[in-house]
This record gives sequence, C-alpha cells and structure tokens, in this order.
Amino acid sequence: MTRPHDPRTTELFQQALDQNTGDTISLEQFIAPLEARAYGFLVVLLSLPNFIPIPMGVGGVCGTSLVLIGAQMLWGMPRPWLPRFARQHGFPRHSVEAFVARMNPMFARLERVCRPRWEQITRKPYSHFSGLMLILLGILLALPIPFTNYPFGLLILAFGVALIERDGVLLALVWGATIVSTAMVGSLSSAMVSLVRHFFG
Repeated sequence: MTRPHDPRTTELFQQALDQNTGDTISLEQFIAPLEARAYGFLVVLLSLPNFIPIPMGVGGVCGTSLVLIGAQMLWGMPRPWLPRFARQHGFPRHSVEAFVARMNPMFARLERVCRPRWEQITRKPYSHFSGLMLILLGILLALPIPFTNYPFGLLILAFGVALIERDGVLLALVWGATIVSTAMVGSLSSAMVSLVRHFFG
C-alpha cells in the first residue's frame, strides 16, 4: 500500500502560478516554500527554457546554473543557494503559463508511472552522486552542440521530476542516460580533435 504522497509536480507548478500573480516569476519565488524538494523543483524549472523559442545562449545560462546546483548537492547542502542575480531572474509569466499548459500532459503521464520507490537513492548519501550527475548534465547543456537543448532538456526534466516524486527507479535511469551521453560526447570530441590533427597537424 502506497503512503500519502506530497503534492505532485503539476500541483507544484499550479501553486507557483497561483501564489505569484505578477508579470514575471522569479526562481526565488518558486523555490522559497519548497524546503527539501527545492532541488528537484529548481532542476525542473531550469529545463523550462530549453522548450521555449528564445535567443541562443540559453544552454550556457541553464547549464552553468545546473553545475552550481549539482555542486551544492555534491557538497551536501540541504537546500539550494543561488546568487542574487540568479534568484531574482524573472521568467515572463505568459511564457511560464504557456510552458505549463504545453507540458502538463507530459507531466501527467510521468506522474502516472512515477511514485515513491527506491527512495533511499534520492537522499543522502546517494544525493552526492546525483550532484555529480547534475554537474555533468550542466556541462553537456552548456557545450555549443547544435540541436541538443531539447533532448538534454528532457533529461533534466526527468531528473527534476525523479527528485520531486522521490522515484529512485527513474533517477537511476537518468543517471545511466547521463553517463552514456557524457561518454558519447567525449568520444565525439576525441574524434573531432583527431580529425583536426590529421588535417592540420
């Protein structure tokens, strides 16, 4: 029998919209009331810009923020801390509403299969490894690799949902996908370096 569950991802998004009625919604406004679940919710939020058609460079900004969050998890901080410029960065409300409306069906499908299981690996000491995986994901997202924002955004989204829903099975799958993605990018980079050396060495 499954114990009572905390608010789901879709419910948290709706609460954030209901509680913040301004034209922009900052990261600080989203994460302030979330306590221990703030890491997962912040990771989900940072996946948001990767699905919205906005100017180039979003991968670098979101990737750097993910590295910062991952480093804090790796260090063992109980709640995420962000510098003022990041905390106060506001997303236009209409963009957030459009994202929520577009992504709610996906969240709903995830929530039907996600539930608290293997919960221990979503907490310490395994959260330190999650921090390392987030650092790798942040680096991958920040690299100027064409057409990768969307797939890496999906991976980041799944990572955040796994942390919020305390779903260790999904989290383990994301760990594996992150390791495979890192290995693939590393192999591609090595091949490109070898090719350049062959022609210009």
